[in-house]
Amino acid sequence: MNWDDAIRLLGGVPRPTDLEVRYGEAHRGYHNFIHAQQVVRDATALTTGRDQALVALAAWAHDVVYNGKPGEDERESAAWASRHLAEAGVPEDDIARVEGLVLATIEHTPPPGDHAAAALLDADLAVLAASPTVYEAYRQSVRAEYAHVPDAEWRTGRAAVLRSLLAKDPLYQTPAARTRWTTAAQHNLRTELTTLA
Repeated sequence: MNWDDAIRLLGGVPRPTDLEVRYGEAHRGYHNFIHAQQVVRDATALTTGRDQALVALAAWAHDVVYNGKPGEDERESAAWASRHLAEAGVPEDDIARVEGLVLATIEHTPPPGDHAAAALLDADLAVLAASPTVYEAYRQSVRAEYAHVPDAEWRTGRAAVLRSLLAKDPLYQTPAARTRWTTAAQHNLRTELTTLA
């Protein structure tokens, strides 16, 4: 579902944005337009009804600001979404909902019982269950975004991230994602971790 269609489903009138320009910024390796498209695809597949439009907008917006500053990037992305959705005449409750979904990506833990947030967060981690070739491309593109980080520091930090993901139980929050992606994701994470030892 594209940005404009999701706005229409919520009763708004699409206006021009710089969404594609932002996702095309030169410093992005992994957090680009293709990543956003994939998160939209997977998040909408895990939801139904009005939630599909809400998670689509949140998925498009969740990395629209990406400067490698965790927390700050997500807050700026949420503000970007709020501004553009207000300009499009999206109802205030829906704007607040999209903003809240984007902000949920800071801690990557959905509020209890929030299926839409769980679907968005699961979709954001779907790449972890990709085929070995796609996973390797993901790994390389993330490393490219942190090219300024010395190799030893990168290995330590990346290993910590992988261990924290492996420790999550469950890694995926929605039953469909858990069934579909858990085994492959755990395999990919363990395999990458062995390369960092």
